[in-house]
Amino acid sequence: MDNKDKSIRPSKDNEYSKLITEIGGIFTSGKQKAYSQVNSTLVETYWKIGKRIVEFEQAGNEKAEYGTELLDKLSHDLFRIYGKGFSRRNLLDMRRFFVYYPIWRTVSAKLSWSHYNALLSIQDNLERLFYEKLGIKDNLSVRELERQINTSLYERLILSKSEANTKVLKEIKNNNFNSDVIVKDPYVFEFLGFPDSGPSSEKDLEQSIVDNLQMFILEMGKGFSFISRQYRISLGTNHFYIDLVFYHRILKCFILIDLKLDKVGYADIGQMNLYLNYFKKEENQQDDNLPIGIVLTAKKNEVEAEYALGGISNNLFIAKYEMYLPKKEVLEDKIREIIENS
Repeated sequence: MDNKDKSIRPSKDNEYSKLITEIGGIFTSGKQKAYSQVNSTLVETYWKIGKRIVEFEQAGNEKAEYGTELLDKLSHDLFRIYGKGFSRRNLLDMRRFFVYYPIWRTVSAKLSWSHYNALLSIQDNLERLFYEKLGIKDNLSVRELERQINTSLYERLILSKSEANTKVLKEIKNNNFNSDVIVKDPYVFEFLGFPDSGPSSEKDLEQSIVDNLQMFILEMGKGFSFISRQYRISLGTNHFYIDLVFYHRILKCFILIDLKLDKVGYADIGQMNLYLNYFKKEENQQDDNLPIGIVLTAKKNEVEAEYALGGISNNLFIAKYEMYLPKKEVLEDKIREIIENS
């Protein structure tokens, strides 16, 4: 028997490839499970430390002041004995963690300590609950969660006139949160790097979005998969081009986006309606839901938008985009004004 050639036989290539894939899957699953267990243990550890501090310092009185000498002394002595990880700030976060989540079963195993650390910066209970539910439902990374917080998504939803967003804000209290229906208005594209005045042309805006596609999808929301730019539709001798086409994995539908620098006119609405009708008839597969059209504009008139969209049966939206992050103080003032006038 010839033992010189010990390589895998060609006939077994498929079996060997399958073996590689299966081993990789087992290894990846094991790593994820190990990370999850370590994360869960870390979160519980910090919660217990926070609980013990509260019990010792205040006899369980959550409303007592934080600025006592205990945290300074604890930080110094714990660092001397156990090393780093016990700064005054870390101990304050652990203490605040227990104060915000005094019942352990309300702490989600799906969120890491880094997630909760981001949430601890939010004082308003309903706002913190919103971002917590969003992080759990959409399986957001820490970076994704921090972006939603830093761009004031919660305040933007409150100020939006979308009925879907109003429903979202009511549902988070009832633990029946569906982030799939969130429609941001305005969207914030500060990552494109344009000045407040915006790009000089729609072509520049589109190119910058494609160059920063990952951040654009992050701002649009979970579930977007990029299909094409300048998607061509041919109707006889006429050719039309859709700026951006996505497929939404969760909603199971195409999402068509047109970009406008100025106000949206009736012709823009009619054109998007044409695109939607085309996709319903020519592109949708049997399991696809009806496509959604979004016209993104730098200038939006609510009254004109309402009349322009009246009578259209397709899922068509006009949404505003801005080139700068909203100032949280301004948003809070607007929210207060809405509450006082309601």
